[in-house]
Amino acid sequence: MITENDVEKFRNSTAGTKHVTHFNNAGSSLTPDCVHDAVIRHLERERQIGGYEAKAEAQANINSFYDEAAKLIGATPSEIAFIENATRAWDMAFYSLPFNEGDEIITVASEYASNYLAYLQIAKRKGVVIKVAANDPSGQADVDSISKLITSRTKLISITHVPSTGGLINPAEAIGKIARDHGVLYLLDACQSVGQLPIDVTAIGCDMLSATGRKFLRGPRGTGFLYVRQALANTLEPVLIDLHAAHWDTQNSYSIIDGAKRFENWECYYAGKIGLAEAIRYARNIGLDNIAARNKLLAGLLREKLQTIDGVTVTDLGVNKSAIVTFTKSGIDAEVIKDCLSKQHINVSVSPASYSRLDLGARGLSSVVRASVHYFNSEVEVERVIAAIAAIAAIT
Repeated sequence: MITENDVEKFRNSTAGTKHVTHFNNAGSSLTPDCVHDAVIRHLERERQIGGYEAKAEAQANINSFYDEAAKLIGATPSEIAFIENATRAWDMAFYSLPFNEGDEIITVASEYASNYLAYLQIAKRKGVVIKVAANDPSGQADVDSISKLITSRTKLISITHVPSTGGLINPAEAIGKIARDHGVLYLLDACQSVGQLPIDVTAIGCDMLSATGRKFLRGPRGTGFLYVRQALANTLEPVLIDLHAAHWDTQNSYSIIDGAKRFENWECYYAGKIGLAEAIRYARNIGLDNIAARNKLLAGLLREKLQTIDGVTVTDLGVNKSAIVTFTKSGIDAEVIKDCLSKQHINVSVSPASYSRLDLGARGLSSVVRASVHYFNSEVEVERVIAAIAAIAAIT
């Protein structure tokens, strides 16, 4: 359980809380001082002694990333790859799958734009069929609908766990059971869930999972990771390889290394890798169950108070809801609300329909304001944000 004293400690070790009310953790969170310091220390060593030399000096710290990421999601270190962001991690898994004409991809209405664009591209290139499962009455992915869409040609079930454009949490574990029962591969976009919720890839049953460092893990930008189940990883040929992922055995032959590291490339952001390991360590020390409980409390309070403001509609769907809170105000564009809050040093973001056409677009929402809380935020900040939104609403 996170206490008021804990929150004060988190805030004292997060320099940004002194300057802004940061409700944009689903975009990029404020890094703890220990993460910032870890990145700066390595950059300073690179400046002082050289990049290769600094890497050699910090090798044990760099390698700790794999252990930390594996422990975070219940995997083994050999199933983890460091990738520069969640989208590229997802891409490396998705585009390495051997799709054939007539193969089917099952996804959900809340799927994120970047992923759906990839489905469209592979459909155009290879004649793959995209199937979109229905929502249940709560607005989350309907597990029975997914099950009924599966045929002998279904190659992949691919969903976003926590959509970035709303507060719902899709039933990832129930979908994983469907995938296992039918022997279908399962790719989970956990970009928004890793760091705010406990994640166990064995319990979920996913074969592949992508995550980022900059959001709820509070790590550096330009960092992320990919999980690929060991037995699957060794059967996939990455869409791109280099001398890190593969060995040049003879003039005309090569062999790919075992495990998820085959999806990495030789050059990477080592300071960021060290920083991400530190961010994961920091989150694990707090406890993901504790983080999830705190986020649920803050997001619930924010939703409750938003609903008391005349003209404001909370647009989140689902049975279980995340730390992402989205809303609209009749008569005021979402960008205007964001800009007004920004002038008061309150950070939120805007999600346009183009980010989630099958969800926001289908509901007639051109855009929504996204306020995403995290465990270091305070109840006082919630009150401040509500007062600011109420004042904006009162002028229309």
